[in-house]
Amino acid sequence: MVLSERLKESRLNKGYSQGEVAEFLHISRQSISKWENGNSYPDLDNLVKLSEYYEVSIDKLLKENQKMETTIKLNELQVEKEKQKSVFIREEVKKDEGLFLLIIAFLGCLIAPYGFFITPVVIKRNKKTNTLHKFVYFACACCLLVNSFVVYSLVTDTLGWGGTTTVEYLGE
Repeated sequence: MVLSERLKESRLNKGYSQGEVAEFLHISRQSISKWENGNSYPDLDNLVKLSEYYEVSIDKLLKENQKMETTIKLNELQVEKEKQKSVFIREEVKKDEGLFLLIIAFLGCLIAPYGFFITPVVIKRNKKTNTLHKFVYFACACCLLVNSFVVYSLVTDTLGWGGTTTVEYLGE
């Protein structure tokens, strides 16, 4: 789009007639018509007055940048989305519970029935954004195995299912 087209488009966007613009600039209507038809160009003073009257920057009048403006707006939207993602990730990193969950899972190994109840809670709270999320799963698996062994041992000892072993002393 050339200057003449942008001048006409700006005038029509504001709803002005050529006569109104000519009266504002104190020039003839024919001069406005020549500018809009591309037969002549406004001088710098009139161009500044036109930009103020149309409420359009001189850059917009002189440069063909509509496509560039669209691209810039799309890029700004993309940048804003990426900023929001990075803020979300930073917030998630600040909430890193990996070490805390790992400690709780290992404590579950020390107190036999406690491990059965705490392990599902730890697994549910563990997220992939935690720095130690794989170790937390491993610790939970170990906790369940240890707790299973301890509970099995207690039950078999209490109920006498393990059998008895006697040792005889063959003394002389």
